[in-house]
Amino acid sequence: MTQHSQFALLGKKRFLPFFITQLLGAFNDNIYKQSLILAILFKLTVSADRDLLVNLCALLFILPFFLFSALGGQLGEKFDKDELIRKVKFAEIFIMLTGAAGVLLGSLPLMLFSLFAMGTQSALFGPVKYSILPQHLQPEELVGGNALVEMGTFLAILAGTLTAGIMMASSAYAGIVASSVVCVSVVGYLASCKIPHAPAALPSLELDWNIFRQTWLTLKLGLGQRPSVSRSLVGNSWFWFLGAVYLTQIPAYSKEWLYGDESVVTLILTVFSVGIALGSMLCERMSGHKVEIGLVPFGSIGLTLFGILLWWHSGGFPQGTEPHDWLTVLGHGQAWWILGSILGIGVFGGFYIVPLYALIQSRTAENERARVIAANNILNALFMVVSAVITILFLSVAGLSIPQLFLVISLMNIAVNSYIFKIVPEFTMRFLIWLLGHSMYRVEHKGLDAIPEEGPAVLVCNHVSFVDALLIGGAVRRPVRFVMYYKIYNLPLLNFIFRTAGTVPIAGRNEDLLIYDAAFKKIAEYLRNGEVVCIFPEGKLTADGEINEFRNGVERILQENPVPVIPMALQGLWGSFFSRDPNKGFLRRLWSRIQLVAGTPLDPELANRQFLQEQVTRLRGDIR
Repeated sequence: MTQHSQFALLGKKRFLPFFITQLLGAFNDNIYKQSLILAILFKLTVSADRDLLVNLCALLFILPFFLFSALGGQLGEKFDKDELIRKVKFAEIFIMLTGAAGVLLGSLPLMLFSLFAMGTQSALFGPVKYSILPQHLQPEELVGGNALVEMGTFLAILAGTLTAGIMMASSAYAGIVASSVVCVSVVGYLASCKIPHAPAALPSLELDWNIFRQTWLTLKLGLGQRPSVSRSLVGNSWFWFLGAVYLTQIPAYSKEWLYGDESVVTLILTVFSVGIALGSMLCERMSGHKVEIGLVPFGSIGLTLFGILLWWHSGGFPQGTEPHDWLTVLGHGQAWWILGSILGIGVFGGFYIVPLYALIQSRTAENERARVIAANNILNALFMVVSAVITILFLSVAGLSIPQLFLVISLMNIAVNSYIFKIVPEFTMRFLIWLLGHSMYRVEHKGLDAIPEEGPAVLVCNHVSFVDALLIGGAVRRPVRFVMYYKIYNLPLLNFIFRTAGTVPIAGRNEDLLIYDAAFKKIAEYLRNGEVVCIFPEGKLTADGEINEFRNGVERILQENPVPVIPMALQGLWGSFFSRDPNKGFLRRLWSRIQLVAGTPLDPELANRQFLQEQVTRLRGDIR
């Protein structure tokens, strides 16, 4: 696999125009929304309760996601995505012209109408935004592309919020805000004109204009996907639940627990947003340029840990005669623990959300992808509304403090993700594989692009340690079905991983004929279904580091299932803790460098066991 930086995508026409379009859209949304909130609080003369109007703004922006996400999903399937994006962005210009008029005239009804229209435009854009990425990106670029989009989105939200505050501080705020939102929308439309063609996935789709019926059907479609996708939708929406709680409480937390002014709110928002951006950027490197859902449990653990730390370090902050500014807050050591916890929540939030988006995109049928993402947007909006209700119940009814609320949602995170990982144990399995490959070993890959992207194939490899299957499974982008000796398959703890991965236990013919015959039937079934099967033809672990004689089971498999064969070799595992080296030790060769090498695919008619053993031996070389 060619290794590359995700930032290289910013130099590609198939990604950069879309990235700029999305970035400017999020930036503009938050300039306008935050300017409207600040205008209500500080600039406009209003007869209604100001807090009520601020909550009305939040409702008007989120309501369109309930009403129009399903329609956006249908439009994203029926029409060319690039053309649809241009039409949505063109409509944004007129929405912002209306909003600009409202700001200049000081008309609150006109500004609120524009906010609702802006939410509608975002609801229609959302399903197209994420469903277009798999059409323009290679599979190995999908995680990096999603990471860049998440990074750009959160930094744009932060920049829009800060820019609105700066603009509203001016006495001539109306003209500045009005001209800015219109100009940004025009530039966003011009950027969208450069997005390459992305053809419709389902042009024959009949549009259903009954928004309530279609919203229900869209949710059923999303939650009716395979468990890995449907539970990823739940996990994705849970992330927005957590984010809504933290972001909503940051202003009050800064004032009541850090005794800070507006600059402290800005500081915490900046740290949180930078944390998510940093976590998103690290995802591609930590996942090896593939959709690595093993990072999701890692992210979940971090969200809980740093949420608890934020609760633990809150309280007892020194209070001054005047509200602290951000520099004063940084002068207290306790503040660094609090900011570190908030940064950790952001970073691990990035680890959590990026692989989920990539999984949803990669495992959803192309002609359903936009509607599934629309279902995700509906669920996101629903979870954010529920977060507001639960926050009110905990703070106002149960009488919890804000830090105690952070503790409760951190513990709720354990419960929600335990449910997700129980229904889809693949998350836990991939996490354990990822952890092994990033703790005891440093695994390098060579020639793995020889494994076909789709269709059946048989991998043959030497057998050095009890964790060979885990290391290979963590390296190969496609799911691999392993065939292994049943006594290794039954090892405690590892058995959970092997069962979850669909591993096939096998025994010698003379040892257990039932297990032996069942194994070959299962292998044939996997290959008929176009999957990748990996076997260790030696039939046992090496006892001296050398390759044992290949058995004839591999020939039977290829005779019954003539599919391409890819020889592979593991280098550097002999002497590690999980090998049978008599001189091994737990600390010996800890963090050792392991290499997995793949050779050229072979024609099944030529791949007898002697020839395959020669190929694997050659690939392994002298490195045991």
